[in-house]
Amino acid sequence: MFFHKNEQLETLGDRILEATWAEFPGLARNQIALTWLVYDPPAPVNTGGALSAEAFWHYSPRGFSYRGVERIYPASVVKLFYLVAIHEWLEQGMAQPSSELERAMKDMIVDSSNDATSLVVDVLTGTTSGPELPAAPFETWKQQRNIVNRYFQSLGWPELDTINVNQKTWCDGAYGRERIFLGELMDNRNMLTTTATARLLHSIVGGVAVSAARSQAMMQLMRRSLNPADLVADPENQVTGFLGAGLPPDARLWSKAGLMSRVRHDAAYIELPDARPYLLVVFTEGTAHSQNEAILPFVSRQAAAAVMGL
Repeated sequence: MFFHKNEQLETLGDRILEATWAEFPGLARNQIALTWLVYDPPAPVNTGGALSAEAFWHYSPRGFSYRGVERIYPASVVKLFYLVAIHEWLEQGMAQPSSELERAMKDMIVDSSNDATSLVVDVLTGTTSGPELPAAPFETWKQQRNIVNRYFQSLGWPELDTINVNQKTWCDGAYGRERIFLGELMDNRNMLTTTATARLLHSIVGGVAVSAARSQAMMQLMRRSLNPADLVADPENQVTGFLGAGLPPDARLWSKAGLMSRVRHDAAYIELPDARPYLLVVFTEGTAHSQNEAILPFVSRQAAAAVMGL
């Protein structure tokens, strides 16, 4: 495990969950998953990549996890994994930079565009969407579509053993070869855990995802404004209804949200004035809860208060 359990955080984490269930009694205990890291000084994150990867991974932050290994459909949180992968491809010369790819990478994270994500997945895998394929070409296509899975497995992180990141994200759903690839019962959907997501985000804010410079570039895309005027101007801002909505206006936030008809998720790195920086990943499931814009901000307020009290 890349973080270690701590009695104080265990107590605080349990309190956060109990307060959440008291506030939202309809939220079942198996409809929320959470992983929370607190960076005690000297914090090794958001340093501009000052630490080597070896030095960074020797640091084990305190952490708390509830159902952190449960596989859950991630919606747009998966775009963080595609962002890291495309930076790795560019770093290794496996993909060529272009203005269109840069635009897609930005829109995939800043605006959570599914169309932009489609291009990024095409570049990563050398595949395209389209009508059904004959059996042999389809086998080749499927092999190519699993290249991102193979990359993350090659990192050797046990937290990634159970994830699946081989599908595009959709507005209306998949068609043709994409629908067949999902499986009749959608058993080949993207799947993540809060702990796997936390480790990936931890590596980005630690400056060791691909390279220090590329980690910084990823952080720039994930930065969210908490300015009320900015939030009003952009109704799909990935703050309203998510973890950022539970933060004071002078907080600093880097995040990637996920939302669809059955899930509402967020993965965030947060800095509060005069408090320890922390990382919080919360996944919630259930049709009623996915439409509830109060749950994630409530969890976020509880976590922020806990951190400020450390």
